[in-house]
Amino acid sequence: MSTDESGTGKELVARAIHQLSPRREGPFVALNCAALPDTLIESELFGHEKGAFTDAIERRSGAFELADHGTLLLDELAEMPVGTQAKLLRVLEDSRVRRLGAKSEIAVDVRVIASTNKVPEEALKEGRLREDLYYRLNVFQIPLPPLRQREGDIPLLATALVDILNRKHDTRVADVHPGVLEMFQRYSWPGNVRELRNTLERAVIVAGEGTVLPHHLPPGFGMPSGSTAVRQVVEPGMVHLPFGTTVKDAEKALIMMTTQHANKTRAAEILGLSLKTLFNKLKEYGTSDGHSGS
Repeated sequence: MSTDESGTGKELVARAIHQLSPRREGPFVALNCAALPDTLIESELFGHEKGAFTDAIERRSGAFELADHGTLLLDELAEMPVGTQAKLLRVLEDSRVRRLGAKSEIAVDVRVIASTNKVPEEALKEGRLREDLYYRLNVFQIPLPPLRQREGDIPLLATALVDILNRKHDTRVADVHPGVLEMFQRYSWPGNVRELRNTLERAVIVAGEGTVLPHHLPPGFGMPSGSTAVRQVVEPGMVHLPFGTTVKDAEKALIMMTTQHANKTRAAEILGLSLKTLFNKLKEYGTSDGHSGS
């Protein structure tokens, strides 16, 4: 069972557990209990027969059948109606599911991972989570700290997310610029991994290919509303320097923008620097490719 703040990456962790387990050849199914109305959640979980209710125009398999021999993630478990929790407990105990309107049960072999952004003890006290179900599911608890408390995970998460987003949008982004990763690691991420994914999704679409650079990020990224914090923002052909920017940061912004629009030799000429000095600067920023004239 996984607990902690919303958006911390519970589904990513669940997928990783699935992919690293003997069940990896089986299906992975995720069901968000909070996103379903009470009238539909049992059908989504257990399936239904044709005619089981007014809109049941055909037989439909539920999440347990779809996840057979694989993994089922029940996200936001504490939002599931208590009556449905009782039926879920029986399925977990018997490994058998009955579609709504069916006369017989179907055997299923499913690993269940449950997650919630609620404090389980509080949900138990409020009667929103059945105690017997909680203890049945809570064999292993996986706490997921918010992203702001695990900044060291950000580069790995960014790499994994870029790969996922490339497949989704048919883009060819290779990596994320070290300067962008540094910005990511300084940011507090109130929306956790979900916000990181959304930020990268926009950047991957804008970039299309190559490297995610600062100007691919949403305008004003990392600057709270009304903040006087200093952050360089690089846009095509233009450098924005907020009031209070240091000379060192201004120089870096100018050099980075110029090298994005010209090869190294031409950039050195534009900046009035020797090629050696330019490469020393880029090495300092962690961006030099080591080839003069490139």
